[in-house]
Amino acid sequence: MTSADVAVIGGSGFYSFLDDARSVPVETPYGEPSAPVTLGEVSGRRVAFLPRHGERHAFPPHLVNYRANLWALRSLGVRQVLAPCAVGGLRPDVAPGDVVVPDQLVDRTTGRAQSYVESGAVHVPFADPYCGRLAETAGRQPGIKTGGTMVVVQGPRFSTRAESQHYAAQGWSLINMTGHPEAVLARELQMCYLSIALVTDMDAGVESGEGVGQEEVFAMFARNVERLKVLLAALIGELPDPAGCTCATWADGLDLTYEVPGGRTG
Repeated sequence: MTSADVAVIGGSGFYSFLDDARSVPVETPYGEPSAPVTLGEVSGRRVAFLPRHGERHAFPPHLVNYRANLWALRSLGVRQVLAPCAVGGLRPDVAPGDVVVPDQLVDRTTGRAQSYVESGAVHVPFADPYCGRLAETAGRQPGIKTGGTMVVVQGPRFSTRAESQHYAAQGWSLINMTGHPEAVLARELQMCYLSIALVTDMDAGVESGEGVGQEEVFAMFARNVERLKVLLAALIGELPDPAGCTCATWADGLDLTYEVPGGRTG
């Protein structure tokens, strides 16, 4: 097995996923990915796993090589990406322990390489940042909430109370440090992408919150890793055929000015 159909990108504390996994180092034009990709089988599908922050959390959110990570997965044949991540809650309609599939994203990061486009006119549609087909499938899984906006901040610091209150006042429900540019890079490479957000805490500006600390975030994620693995395995077993999805067909008829490893899809 040297290829995969589906990828899981593990978040903070989520450093392994596959049984009897085979490690496959991948070279990319953008440097090394966060860790060697591992390949295995889950629910009858060929799956690649990559820990976003490295095997021992070597890379903080603003220094993750997102371009190398997504390119490496696409070069192995991946067409669908499931991306678990730790998030804070901004509004009372979410609570610690909830697993949420957001449907919108707001980028508040700075200085990150967020595109493969380095020349020419290639404008990527991103009105709906997550794959609708994957979201619909996830919404049928017990224990997963759907909908809401995730704001992605630069990190590595947590928000001030004023910032948190501002984000909540916009109607945004989740806050995270890694969801961008991961989602848009997947779109540029014509892959279906879905964020699967575990709420680990209520952010600093929420009335019931007392500020956020790394220890509580990591502890909550650790307590829920096995639960996430079960949810992911069930979801992988029900993923739809990616053929014809608009996540891939947006580039039909366009002259892309960057390489899509493995060839373009439609």
